[in-house]
Amino acid sequence: MTRPLTAVPATAAATRRRARALIAAFSVVLVGVTLLAIGIGPVAVDPGTVAGVVLHRLGALPAPVGSSAEDAIVWLIRTPRVLLGAFVGAALAMAGVAVQALVRNPLADPYLLGISSGASAGAAASILFGFGSGLGVVALTGSAFAGAVVAIALVLSVARIGGRLVTSRLVFAGIAVGFALTALTNFLVFASESRDGARAVMFWMLGSLAQSRWESVPLLAVAVIAGLLVFTWWARRFDALAIGDDTALALGTDPTRFRAAAALAVSLVVAVAVSVSGLIGFVGLVVPHIARRLVGGTHRALFPTSALLGALLLVSADALARIAFAPRELPLGILTALIGTPMLIALVRRSLTR
Repeated sequence: MTRPLTAVPATAAATRRRARALIAAFSVVLVGVTLLAIGIGPVAVDPGTVAGVVLHRLGALPAPVGSSAEDAIVWLIRTPRVLLGAFVGAALAMAGVAVQALVRNPLADPYLLGISSGASAGAAASILFGFGSGLGVVALTGSAFAGAVVAIALVLSVARIGGRLVTSRLVFAGIAVGFALTALTNFLVFASESRDGARAVMFWMLGSLAQSRWESVPLLAVAVIAGLLVFTWWARRFDALAIGDDTALALGTDPTRFRAAAALAVSLVVAVAVSVSGLIGFVGLVVPHIARRLVGGTHRALFPTSALLGALLLVSADALARIAFAPRELPLGILTALIGTPMLIALVRRSLTR
């Protein structure tokens, strides 16, 4: 007896329903965690007051809620910080999904292709020597993006063999370029005569959202939302490329051109995130694996799920960083490394035992 032709579509439909349900659930959880995170700090504010302040500021409530001090703490200090944390986490997680598909390596993340190192070099040049100062308030972001584009251009040029991008060479080129640009960043710190600038760069390289301001939110929000739309639109191409270049060609996608276009898109998203938060590791490495276990390997579901999980992880980690060693604040990059290292070891052990 032959198997009904509807069996496979039914399974696919069930997977899609599960993915949609999880995305909806994570969206609700993210809203709740965001309200809790805004209230956490040296001066605690209860979630009801946080929600009231935010709704009043958005015009949904006519009367102010809480004291003027609570209003200032919630709206001027913590809300932009938590929003930026959510967008940075989403950006790094999406970038990790894209990079892992581009190089077909489950242990890849934006650091592997030198993107984060390039962005950090550009940002360090802006902080220490005023590079890109003519761009005004987006000088740091523009410099970080320029550094990321230079990094990915170097990686792509080194990785080309006979006009095609070879995955193995792409990985090694990314590692080499990343080391070189990290050395450049350290040299810029060494060459600078500004102690305050050098200290600012070193603190920035540890990763932190302490300098978050409302002015940074719109640009990062646009970059993350646009990146999510583009990556989701390219989902079938990522699916094909993750299987192999021959499969991508058979389905009408030029692997070389698509890798270059996707790498540039990843560079933009990562550069904007890095310019706001500094270097934060492990989010783009670990979150995609968790998302795959929840919704499978189809990129149409993987990108939004990873974005939500990345936002949840970084918002939660930032809240913990504010209170773990209060009144001192633990750099966010250190905390994500402490969280991510055991998860990475578990992933490696799982892959070796299969």
